Amino acid sequence: MSAGSLEIGHEIPRLEIVLSGDQVRRYATAAQMPGARFFSDEVARKEGLPGQILPGNMGMALLSRMLTEWLPEARLEKLGVTFRGIVRPGTPIVCSGFVTDRRDSDAAVELECDLILEQDGERRITGVAELRLDRS
Repeated sequence: MSAGSLEIGHEIPRLEIVLSGDQVRRYATAAQMPGARFFSDEVARKEGLPGQILPGNMGMALLSRMLTEWLPEARLEKLGVTFRGIVRPGTPIVCSGFVTDRRDSDAAVELECDLILEQDGERRITGVAELRLDRS
């Protein structure tokens, strides 16, 4: 995709994924995440949760993945999110977003994008990303 075609309002192609409990366990282990709520439904329920949950940074990684699959040549300069609810394995997750600002210079095109991670029709994570596409 060329930087010239990216205007305010441009929709980012969605990332739709269902993660298994085992994928979440492996991620939490690799990321050295403390807390058994990332490993077990039983332990998570003892903590008052509905079952195993994704670590927050795994949700951020999914939003980052959506961006890098959309614009692999771009550099992710900044990613800020607000966690609005828990995300669980075994249920479809939909990541989406759109361009909200564009700044052009001789050296690069900089984009600001609003991001959303939804599950069960509810926004669980919202965020803003800043991307830079260097002109070559």
